[in-house]
Amino acid sequence: MLDERGTVHLGAEMDAAQASRDAALSLWDWRRRIFDLYGAVRAAPGPEGWAYWRATRDELFRTHAQTPLETDQLAVFAGVPLYPYDPGLRFTVKVKPATDRAPRPVEAGRDGTMTLTAFAMTEGLAERLGAELTLFWIGGYGGGVFLPIRDATSGRETYGGGRYLLDTIKGADLGQERDGRLILDFNFAYNPSCAYSDLWVCPLAPPENVLPVPIRGGERRAG
Repeated sequence: MLDERGTVHLGAEMDAAQASRDAALSLWDWRRRIFDLYGAVRAAPGPEGWAYWRATRDELFRTHAQTPLETDQLAVFAGVPLYPYDPGLRFTVKVKPATDRAPRPVEAGRDGTMTLTAFAMTEGLAERLGAELTLFWIGGYGGGVFLPIRDATSGRETYGGGRYLLDTIKGADLGQERDGRLILDFNFAYNPSCAYSDLWVCPLAPPENVLPVPIRGGERRAG
């Protein structure tokens, strides 16, 4: 027979287990919706897909349990701030191997320490954007492609730590052309969660992925 303290303790354990279950289910739902969202974007590239991306993200940020926004931010949220769609920021590029790059460990908050390995570089961006970009493979079960960027707007018009263009583990995948060229549409550049709250820890764009020109597409800083 449990005494009063034992009963309270058991209740706390049950509450914690339920909270953990609910958090896992909501994160599963969030990621499913992001995968579905990018599937729709790949099926309807350009302004139509971008408009759907914008509307869906606004709804998720506003209503979903996994929103990166804190309570005070939600109270004044009027939509994710974005630049207008610019068709000139959509590129299809070839990639080449990235050689002589040592894997780097990166702290990722609740996701623990992950390893980023540079495995490919773009070919064809330097003429327009002043530099090529490095694609990283995220180590761990299954793995995935990660493409963080910074540019001349970072810290001024956009988040100082940079933005993400691809993070395929979490569904952010713009796809490829039939000839294998990679689709990089900077209208879909988005802030990491740590741009909204210090509760999040995010891997930021490394020095090799800093573009010298302003990329006025995708997500802007609020305000």
